[in-house]
Amino acid sequence: MSQSNGRQPGRGPGGERQQPGRGPGGERQQPGRGPGGERHRGAVTLRNRAIPTSTADQRLLDSRGRSDWKTKDAWRALRILSEFVEGFDTLADLPPAVSVFGSARSLPDSPECRLAEELGGALARAGFAVITGGGPGVMEAANRGAGEAGGLSVGLGIELPFEQGLNDWVDLAIDFRYFFARKTMFVKYAQAFVVLPGGFGTMDELFEALTLVQTGKVTRFPVVLMGVDYWHGLLDWLRDTMAAEGKIGPTDLDLICLTDDVNEAVRHIVEAEAVLSAEQEAVREEAVARVAADQQAAAEAGPEGPGARRAGER
Repeated sequence: MSQSNGRQPGRGPGGERQQPGRGPGGERQQPGRGPGGERHRGAVTLRNRAIPTSTADQRLLDSRGRSDWKTKDAWRALRILSEFVEGFDTLADLPPAVSVFGSARSLPDSPECRLAEELGGALARAGFAVITGGGPGVMEAANRGAGEAGGLSVGLGIELPFEQGLNDWVDLAIDFRYFFARKTMFVKYAQAFVVLPGGFGTMDELFEALTLVQTGKVTRFPVVLMGVDYWHGLLDWLRDTMAAEGKIGPTDLDLICLTDDVNEAVRHIVEAEAVLSAEQEAVREEAVARVAADQQAAAEAGPEGPGARRAGER
């Protein structure tokens, strides 16, 4: 089941051994940036003064531009559609994958980055591609772990006012303008979420995943939190305040697996996938058996049906 990106384990994006984020001479570089900055919009590359001061998401959601709605929003709808088409087409043949989230601000030697790198490698060895937001910090660490283990490393970037660029360990990348299109890809093409310490963006992805599972929009979707010390305060509040006041159900917290053990996290994901596969196979077998029973019943009732009686009367 293991997927390979064609890269030798332990080597950089071009096959050479080097530190990610550094040039051939060892100098630190910012990937994807020109001298005055760089932003990508699909096939379009903007640099320096050509980079606008706002993003597509800002312009879409800004209610102050009401006079533009009738003329511009219809065209935006086509642009939004194109992002979904591009994402679906690019990721359709992706192997089983896990989306990993965490802070872009985490330093490479932080505990969460070390944990993310170990996790990325373990997921790759278990046969999963690793999907991240493609940025630095925890995302880069998870992509690096997957890449060094010979797995497929995916980055779903987003247009931001403070352009980050894709990290050097991404094998397959898509740059999105709109958060909602990007978030759809994180869920649609992943078998699980693993969430490491992060900020508002990480919380957004975490609670959206929990909401989708809680409401039955996705089924058997494991959500793993890694970083016990970081998350225990939030989980205490969810249990002692939100659940205690009846705002969530008593079993809703069972949707979350909390661990600092990489092997336990991967095992939880693999076992959930196995259970889902078994359930789907049971449903398929039940459907086949039902169709066969209906066909047999129809065949047995055939000679005694109304048409047969009319033939006998004649």
